[in-house]
Amino acid sequence: MSNVVIEWNNVYLEAIRQKGGAPCPIARVGAMVHGAIYDAVNSIVKTHQPYLISIPAADGASIEAAVAQAAYQILIQVYPEQKATFDLRLQESLDRILAADSAQNVESGRVIGTAAAYAMIAHRTNDGAENTDPYTPGTNAGDWRPTGSGNAVTPNWNKVRPFAMQTGDQFRPSRPAGYVTKRDLLSSPEYAAQFNEVKRLGSATSSSRTAEETEIAFFWANDLDGTYKPPGQLFQFTQIVAQQRNLSIVETARLFALVGLALGDAGIVAWDAKYSTDLDLWRPETAVHLADMDGNPATDQDAAWEPLSVDRNGKRFTPPFPAYVSGHATFGATHAGIMRNFFGTDNVTFKLETEDPSAVNVKRAFNSFSSAALENGRSRIYLGVHYQWDADAGYISGTQLADYVSANYLQAL
Repeated sequence: MSNVVIEWNNVYLEAIRQKGGAPCPIARVGAMVHGAIYDAVNSIVKTHQPYLISIPAADGASIEAAVAQAAYQILIQVYPEQKATFDLRLQESLDRILAADSAQNVESGRVIGTAAAYAMIAHRTNDGAENTDPYTPGTNAGDWRPTGSGNAVTPNWNKVRPFAMQTGDQFRPSRPAGYVTKRDLLSSPEYAAQFNEVKRLGSATSSSRTAEETEIAFFWANDLDGTYKPPGQLFQFTQIVAQQRNLSIVETARLFALVGLALGDAGIVAWDAKYSTDLDLWRPETAVHLADMDGNPATDQDAAWEPLSVDRNGKRFTPPFPAYVSGHATFGATHAGIMRNFFGTDNVTFKLETEDPSAVNVKRAFNSFSSAALENGRSRIYLGVHYQWDADAGYISGTQLADYVSANYLQAL
């Protein structure tokens, strides 16, 4: 049987592929879509706390129509250039729903979905997502600077109003290895170990990286426009498990809302760590090219070093924002925590897919949510774009965020 929440999650994923862009705005839209869907559904069934609003519902109001209309209204607001596609998808949904329900019930559901979406749109207006204040890269050792893949992307996302957290720095990680100053950090043995590991394993020409490690690197990447990006991969992951567990539409709406709200905040957590302190740590590509600046005798410069990460034209690249912490690791850990808490266990077996063009038809199997999240974070070292402490800190902060969201939002009445 079709699940309308998953149908509209797929419409959102297709919109991501068409739009492209950075992961944080993509996660924000997912939070808006699924937060609105949840409030629309919950207004009819009234089994859990609302996220923003509980709307009076007529008897018999169609849950499916409420879902479709809520998602549609959010999507035409945030991606207006794709309205024709969304119009078509909405009509397809409504035609199917009308074949099994009355026009009055469908219209009642659409009214609720529209109201839930408008509440979400009003709530997110002027939330900081449109902030375009310029960012000036540093020039000292350890400072992030452009690597050839563009200027800093979404450098003000740390200032976006959270969906669930009280403040954007609520789950800010400690400094890498506990070093207070960048000079002490760069000259430390811990930094040398981190540097040399990614230099060895993440190089485009590495002879140390195994075939499986290369597969893992690209499986989780999805950095390129035309893919569903990291948040989209985690939503597809959610679809797979929801279908395995035969969740009802009501249960699916709540799960996807928890995932969406948490991933929306995961971007803020990671970008707070990237940009809100004086760290703004350089990526491995820069670190290896400029190792003569770091004051560490255990690191060697290599001006020709390139990461494994590659675009559709064969050009090696590093994503254009600071290293600490890893967005992939933060998103992955947040997702794993929400799934673990929702299902009451970490021990769930599933097989995942990817859309990265360097991992076509690759599938990977896991037997726990946490193992998938840990591999997601580790993949960035194999790809040559992060240090292991970026992944470790992102995992810790993402787990804390997930536990907070699970304990404080969308609770049973």
